[in-house]
Amino acid sequence: MQTDIRELLVDFARNNSSLDEVRIVDDKGKILGTSDMDNQGIVGQKSTTPLIKRSLSLNTSEDKIYMDDSDGNKRVWVNVLPIKNKDEVIGVIYLVADIESVYTQVNSITSIFITGTLIAMVITAVLGILLSRTITKPLIDMKRQAYAMARGNYSRKVKVYGLDEIGQLAESFNSLTRKVQEAQAMTEGERRKLSSVLSYMTDGVIATDRRGKVILINSPAEKMLRVPHESANGEPIIDVLDIGDSYQFEDLMGQEATITLDRSTVEERYILRVNFSVIQRETGFVNGVIAVLHDITEQEKVDQERRDFVSNVSHELRTPLTSMHSYLEALSDGAWQDPELAPKFLEVTQNETERMIRLVNDLLKLSRMDGEREQLDKSFVNFTDFFNHIIDRFEMMKKDSIKFKRFISKEPVIIELDEDKIMQVLDNIISNANKYSPDGGQISFFLKKFANHIEVAISDEGLGIPKEDLNKVFDRFFRVDKARSREMGGTGLGLAIAKEVIRAHGGDIWAESNRGKGTTVKFTLPYSDLPEDDWE
Repeated sequence: MQTDIRELLVDFARNNSSLDEVRIVDDKGKILGTSDMDNQGIVGQKSTTPLIKRSLSLNTSEDKIYMDDSDGNKRVWVNVLPIKNKDEVIGVIYLVADIESVYTQVNSITSIFITGTLIAMVITAVLGILLSRTITKPLIDMKRQAYAMARGNYSRKVKVYGLDEIGQLAESFNSLTRKVQEAQAMTEGERRKLSSVLSYMTDGVIATDRRGKVILINSPAEKMLRVPHESANGEPIIDVLDIGDSYQFEDLMGQEATITLDRSTVEERYILRVNFSVIQRETGFVNGVIAVLHDITEQEKVDQERRDFVSNVSHELRTPLTSMHSYLEALSDGAWQDPELAPKFLEVTQNETERMIRLVNDLLKLSRMDGEREQLDKSFVNFTDFFNHIIDRFEMMKKDSIKFKRFISKEPVIIELDEDKIMQVLDNIISNANKYSPDGGQISFFLKKFANHIEVAISDEGLGIPKEDLNKVFDRFFRVDKARSREMGGTGLGLAIAKEVIRAHGGDIWAESNRGKGTTVKFTLPYSDLPEDDWE
């Protein structure tokens, strides 16, 4: 049997080079044959290989890979298979195969795979970079455009690289940019219009948020309230308007709420009217309040002057009417038969009647001037001679204790004026100076010529006018000394008429005074040099 096994193994070794060695071992562990021609000496010996022992004892197949140091440190594979005869183990086959080439092939295949993988990764990376740049470049452009739009630059456009989805997105982004630019331009135009309207309107405007904090205040409102923009912006509106003691912000949110602010001082009257309007969305949510400020100082002044005018006219008419009524009653009661009282009563009645006639005539003149129905009948007049003529007339009627002194050049001054109305102005001013000049006083007359106007001044040495009343002497029915003015027959309208006449001629009139040292009334009239031939 050993001979047959040997021949079989030798024949197997010659025809099969994949195995290094094949051993046949019986169930006692004795080696019956080996295919290794150089190791035939082990035949007949008992095997000490642990794998063979384990296979025989356990009736299992055993295999193991280990390094063969004797042959260049190569890997070998050992496999032990039991030989059975009717389920009885009668021996084992011990196989030894050199698998270094397998590992070499595996390493080669692994190297090929690694190299291929690296090449594929490089190619994939390159393709990924190219593809990502194709995708991300328009996205980066859109991101930059979004940043530019956030900074207010709408001139840039995103480049369209294709007609794919990204290209369509780029076109949509460019369309969005264009529409945002148009909307921004429209909004900016409306903002500028609103800013221009708010800046140049005469009324003040204040806008608040829903908490009552000021978010907008225009220049007229700053001037009216005398607050700078920096201190008003962000402050509660009730503090800016200084109405916190009387109102809460909720009180201002009523429909068409209106309040009046009296900011008058001792020196100046100043009244504001504030109208409030609520800002609401379509849903009814309140966004804030808009306050519109109107300066109604002049309106209040006009209303007060109208009330004072009616009161003064009533008073001026009532005084002579009462006096006339008393004297007429006395006459009707029999005083007309008294030869001494009757003429005096009639004289008083006549004087009061004439006084009322003068008052009514003056009122009619002022009414016609206010309605611009009084036409000026202008003509060229030598004002030097005209002024001297009026002074001469008053000098003949003045008291001997009052002196007239003239500071008038003899040079002709030719101006165009309504002679009757300017005469009335001079009559009123000189009459007042004559009335209020004390005995021994002096009335001075001045005439000065300038490039485009003349200035006439008439000064007295009376008691003068208090400084606070200087701007009121040309108001209707205003009198510094009311009792004395009535005694002298004045209506209180002379200087008011003089003011209207001078302004109708394009001039100006004002008063200067030192308390206790007299008063000077000055007025100007337009003047231009005329050639002597034209005057002739």
